[in-house]
Amino acid sequence: MVLQAVGKVLRKSKTKPNGKKPPTEEKKQYLELEYTKVRVVDFDLKELVVLPREIDLNEWLASNTTTFFNLINLQYSTISEFCTGETCQAMTACNTIYYWYDERGKKTKCTAPQYVDFVMSLCQKLVTDEEIFPTKYGKEFPNSFESLVKKICRYLFHVLAHLYWAHFKETVALDLQGHLNTLYAHFIVFVREFNLVDPKETCIMDDLSEILCTPAPPPAPTPAPSAPDSAPSPSSQNHVTER
Repeated sequence: MVLQAVGKVLRKSKTKPNGKKPPTEEKKQYLELEYTKVRVVDFDLKELVVLPREIDLNEWLASNTTTFFNLINLQYSTISEFCTGETCQAMTACNTIYYWYDERGKKTKCTAPQYVDFVMSLCQKLVTDEEIFPTKYGKEFPNSFESLVKKICRYLFHVLAHLYWAHFKETVALDLQGHLNTLYAHFIVFVREFNLVDPKETCIMDDLSEILCTPAPPPAPTPAPSAPDSAPSPSSQNHVTER
């Protein structure tokens, strides 16, 4: 499956680019054709997210949500040394600043690495809670399951948006833009399929989503090689009769 393939390649990448994170530019480098055309797969990702006929909906949501959490966490880890309190003093994406709300609803502005740490800690806590994401046969999902999945997906989208907005240059330097593009497109197609994130939340990245989530056109057919000139038939040749 494409998610596992992305994870396998990310784990192999150990080399880091040198130097500090360059200043964020307003120009959206990640929209340039030379980068958007780089993918790990070239087929319609919708085929991967449609609920299989024999699978329970909650089981499908749980499995995919857990996998997306692991891979987005892994993708972020490849550039985490460049996402610091100095370089990313707020959790930003486009012109949006994300604030963290604790369990009591208190709003807190924090650095991007702090915000991501809060996100990943919360997601880890939820997906490993047997009462919320049951793994034993016959155990029921809680009534709050869908709302918690939506919460996880909304936070994971914030992390992906920040990766593109603030750390795409580092991702390109690591030659991981194809994996980020594929992971992002797969995630967006998934949350759209099951209405897991409000479109008002994801609209800041609609320009990228429309490019990456549109199936690539099939390659033009290769023209058939032209047939070699045929040798003249015996009937058309001049014959000399011996006498």
